[in-house]
Amino acid sequence: MISGLRVPIAMTILMSGICFFSGTAAFAGEQEILAVGEFSQRKLDHWLPKKFVSETRYSLATIDGETALKAESRKSASGLIKKIRVDLEKYPFLNWRWRIENRLTGTFDEKQKPGDDYAARIYVVVSGGIAIWNTRALNYVWAKNSPKGDIWPNAFAGNNAMMTALRSSDAPVAVWHSEKRNIRGDFKKLFGKEVRFIDAVVLMSDTDNTQKKVTAHYGDIYFSTR
Repeated sequence: MISGLRVPIAMTILMSGICFFSGTAAFAGEQEILAVGEFSQRKLDHWLPKKFVSETRYSLATIDGETALKAESRKSASGLIKKIRVDLEKYPFLNWRWRIENRLTGTFDEKQKPGDDYAARIYVVVSGGIAIWNTRALNYVWAKNSPKGDIWPNAFAGNNAMMTALRSSDAPVAVWHSEKRNIRGDFKKLFGKEVRFIDAVVLMSDTDNTQKKVTAHYGDIYFSTR
């Protein structure tokens, strides 16, 4: 991808000049949810692209009879960002589904710059505003060579962006996997600070460093009260 403090600078650039979107609140069972990505409803409202190296292709596609967001990365690195202000006191949990159709090939170290590629990832960003060095990002990734549960600083951004491998090479491909993360708890654990609001959610499938090819799908994304 881009060099230097990649995630903090990139997220600051991505968020500049974009209006906040409040999301769509609804009730599911006994809990309230805040919709972020309603891909099953064929909605891409307020999701904006940002290209770093070439372009990962994002499109709505039907798979297994339902609509999802399809990402096709061919030696490329670009993402989709939704700038949304979420109160983590009310909605601490982030929920989503994802799947990859093939793995990145080869042996490479995701903790080093030449191997900083992922078949699928979701960022949750707290903006530092003009103080870009205060921007923080939680990165949940589908890793190739790092084991599930591994945590490390991003190769380009250091401790400003912490990586967590939620899935790895042992996870079946072409199968949906559901995720649920306590975002407030993860910020406290990984950055040692309480965070009340997040400012953006970002999706990215990237293969620019390893020069590989991958296809992934992202299902609906939402925050929940529990």
